[in-house]
Amino acid sequence: MPSGDPLVGERYEVEVGPVAHGGGHCVARHEGRVLFVRHALPGERVVAEVTEGTTTSRFLRADAVEVLEAAKERIPAPCPFAGPGKCGGCDWQHVTPGGQRKLKAAVLTEQLAKLASLTPEQAGWDGSVEPVGGKLAPGEVPAWRTRMQYAVDPASGKVGLRRHRSHDIEPVDRCLIAAEGVTELGVEGRSWPGVTSVEVIAASGSSDRQVILTPAPGAQLPLVELDKPVSISRIDEQELFHRVHGRTFVRERAAGRTWRVSNGGFWQIHPEAPDTLVDAVLDGLDPQWGENALDLYCGVGLFAGALADRVGEDGAVLGIESSKQAVVDARHNLAEVDNVRIECDRVETLLPRTGITETDLIVLDPPRAGAGRETVRHLAGLAARRIAYVACDPAALARDLAFFREGGYWPVSLRAFDLFPMTHHFECVAILEPVEPVEDDRPAWER
Repeated sequence: MPSGDPLVGERYEVEVGPVAHGGGHCVARHEGRVLFVRHALPGERVVAEVTEGTTTSRFLRADAVEVLEAAKERIPAPCPFAGPGKCGGCDWQHVTPGGQRKLKAAVLTEQLAKLASLTPEQAGWDGSVEPVGGKLAPGEVPAWRTRMQYAVDPASGKVGLRRHRSHDIEPVDRCLIAAEGVTELGVEGRSWPGVTSVEVIAASGSSDRQVILTPAPGAQLPLVELDKPVSISRIDEQELFHRVHGRTFVRERAAGRTWRVSNGGFWQIHPEAPDTLVDAVLDGLDPQWGENALDLYCGVGLFAGALADRVGEDGAVLGIESSKQAVVDARHNLAEVDNVRIECDRVETLLPRTGITETDLIVLDPPRAGAGRETVRHLAGLAARRIAYVACDPAALARDLAFFREGGYWPVSLRAFDLFPMTHHFECVAILEPVEPVEDDRPAWER
């Protein structure tokens, strides 16, 4: 239990400082103590109500419950479920689209400086977070989320979304960022007795729709009748996947191929994300005929397939992925591509055992925690001409860029994409090249 007297519910009038990494909050101070304030914007004056913390806490968490002086980027939240104490799914419903991208750019700038000692210029970044799918007018919400995980209220059987840093459920009758393919199933308007969660997947590359149910312990699955044809599966108490009705996979379309993604496996949830990221990786790497490439954390094979097309029959691509089902899918997806091999294991375990001592190109798309020092050190020793690093977390990206610098690789370009509008998340693609050692004490960017 935390020590000190609880401060939850206390209200302070504060000046809001810069945006902070993670959680969609900004930094404020009251009597010397840091507050991480959600639903606020830099430069605003707000009344902040404490949501977590005691008199001995190093910092407090709070919500802006009253705005005394508003920032010019502030707009009324279009979603009725957004705001203090409500749904935690979105962070920036109260911000113009351009304002959201500026906040994300500020976070990336800060993380590069703090963890990699890089300015945007030194990282090869123009300082912008690029919109994807066209620019939006203030108050317009893009319906981009092709995968939704709903929690079910055990009392009412209605679906909802978790509140911020809470197991409490905010009932919703429509999520504005849910893709049309999700909304059209009518999940939000039905009751789900005996179910703890309902995951909905609406493939953007086909008409495939999938609902994955997690029953409460000992409960029977309800009869599922939805507004459109849909496959049904369930997750058991050992978190194993079982088919109830229809397919166990959905078909997606990207990079000129159809991709099978099974059992609710990983696929980018913005419909334009796969092609956007493939284009950025290929533009940065510029693969040549006959080159060899590694695709690490390769999932169902998206980058491996794109690389294989570019390096041709004289080249070769090795993909490594730890998820057994993703590897099965990747091998299926690329079965007719002779110059690709997919192996199943953890990257840090398998890569040293492959006997590969050099390669031409590397793509890595690690999980949110990043690749880490040891894996980066190994990659830096493979003498790749170029490395493409796809990152969903700016702090992990910055840490790994610092590790790559230790191994003699420097970012020559960095792009950031707003693939998660209304949230604090975004995606980055960094391209790295080896820096020739020289007898010069100045930093590489000054030489």
